[in-house]
This record gives sequence, C-alpha cells and structure tokens, in this order.
Amino acid sequence: MAEMLAARRSARREGRERRLTVPSMRIPGVAWAAWTVALVASVVTVGVQDTWGVSDGWMAASAIGINAVGLYLLFAIKVSDQWEKAVVLRLGRYRGLRGPGLFWMVPIVDRVPLWIDHRVMVTPFSAEKTLTRDTVPVDVDAVLFWMVWDAEKAALEVEDYRAAIAWAAQTALREVIGQMDLADILVGRARMDRDLQKIIDERTTPWGVTVQSVEIRDIVIPQELEDAMSRQAQAERERQARVILGESEKQIAGSFADASRAYADNPTALHLRAMNMLFEGLKEKGALVIVPSSAVDTMNLGGLSGMVALARGGLTDGDTP
Repeated sequence: MAEMLAARRSARREGRERRLTVPSMRIPGVAWAAWTVALVASVVTVGVQDTWGVSDGWMAASAIGINAVGLYLLFAIKVSDQWEKAVVLRLGRYRGLRGPGLFWMVPIVDRVPLWIDHRVMVTPFSAEKTLTRDTVPVDVDAVLFWMVWDAEKAALEVEDYRAAIAWAAQTALREVIGQMDLADILVGRARMDRDLQKIIDERTTPWGVTVQSVEIRDIVIPQELEDAMSRQAQAERERQARVILGESEKQIAGSFADASRAYADNPTALHLRAMNMLFEGLKEKGALVIVPSSAVDTMNLGGLSGMVALARGGLTDGDTP
C-alpha cells in the first residue's frame, strides 16, 4: 500500500511538472527579443507615418501588421537544449523531432506536447515486505540508471515513459526477490543487479529506453531474523575456536609423544631436562614447584632438588655479610 501511494504521488508530481512545461508557455529569450523589436518597430513606424501625414487607417494597419509579425515570432521560435528533443505534432499527427538548438513551428497548427531528455536519468524504487523463495519478508531499495535512446518511441509507444519505467523496475525487483533465497540475496547483490538490469531492459527497449545499470542500495530483514542470524554467526565462531583449540591440543600431544620417545632411550637427556625444569622453577625467590611422586622416582628429581636447594642456600650464605 505504501508503495502504491508513493507511486501515485510521484505520478501526480510528474504530471504537474509536465503541465508547467506547456509548449505555449515555454517561450525562449530570443522569441521575447523578437517580439520586443517588433513592438518598438510598430511604435516607430506609427510615429514616422504620423509625421508624414499618413492617414489613421494606414497607420493602424501597419501597427497591427507589425504586431502580428511580432506575435508570430513570439510563438513560432523555439529553442531546445543540447540534451533534449522536442516532439512536434501538426494537427495531432506526428511531425518529427526538433532540436537541439533553434527551430521554428507554426503557431496554432503545430504544438510540442513533450520534451524528451536524453541525459542519464536516476529513478529510485523499492519493494517492501516481499517474500523470498524461502518465505522471508524483506525490504529492498534500489536505484535505476537509464536513458532515452529513441525519443520517437518514448513519445509514441507509451503514455508516460517515466512512470512506466518506475513500475517496470518495481515489478522486476519483486520478481527477482521471489526467485532467490535470503542467503543468495544477502551475498549475491552483483548477480541480483545483473538480473534486474536484464529484465528491466527487455521491458523498456520497445519504449526507446535503455537501462545502463541497477544498483541495490539496502536490504532490510526482520529484526527477529537478524538477531537469530547474529546468534548463529556467534555460535559458528565459537565452534571454529573450539576446533582450532582441539587441533592445537592434538599437535601439542603429538610433540609430547615424540619427546617421550626421544627421552626413553636417553636417561642422561632426561636428567638434564629435569635439572633445567627445576632451575627455571626455582630461580625466583619464594617459588614453589609441585612435582608428581612418579616423576620424582623416574627422573630422580628428589636428589636433584636437594642439590639445587643446597646450591641456592650456599649462594644465599655467601651473599650475606
């Protein structure tokens, strides 16, 4: 409903703009200048004729004739801008395109019902509460870039090519959304842009309009679904973290297994490693090292720890004055 109201407001606004550009009201400055020159010429002519003693009838006829020429120039001279073409109808029949630049038309007989702009135009459109293929309602905003390549078709084949393009783009957007899953819409905007451009261009080509590009501006999903997707993404990240931690533990366990096999046949290396562990643990004052009893017997840590303690005590006594 909101889309229909917005489209109607846009159509009414464009209708008002077209009414404001009625051919009879679009008078260029050169036409006003020609009419002003004719008006001044009629006044000067009447003054000169009065000094010559010309009769009032001749003076009135000359003034009316010059003013008529001025009025003809006022409504006959038209100027089209560089980026537009004027559609000329003569007694209701298509006469041709005029412009850009200065051109002439016959007042009353000819008229210009439409001025076609050949520049690239921008039309925003949207689809609200549209269901995807997996029945998820989404709101999608997009922008359409298009231009008129055949002004004759745009004027004769469709009543209002601007409104027709807006409606064609909106219906194409709904059609594309209904054919895609939500995940494809969120990650496949480039594909969606290409599909929309192809569909809209096929519909507007008979009207003399070509679509240059379509860009998706925003995709809005329901808040509840957005929260659920956020929780799912967080759970996936936690799962990956746990998997990485498990792989790390597995690699560490493998390293320990390799070390145990290396120490199994070399007790001297094992004792050296035990001495290094005790040294690292006891080099700080007040350090406490907890060693399993099995390790004490296997690696002879009891004797080693006593030797380290005696060594530390000796060092301490030596330092004390």
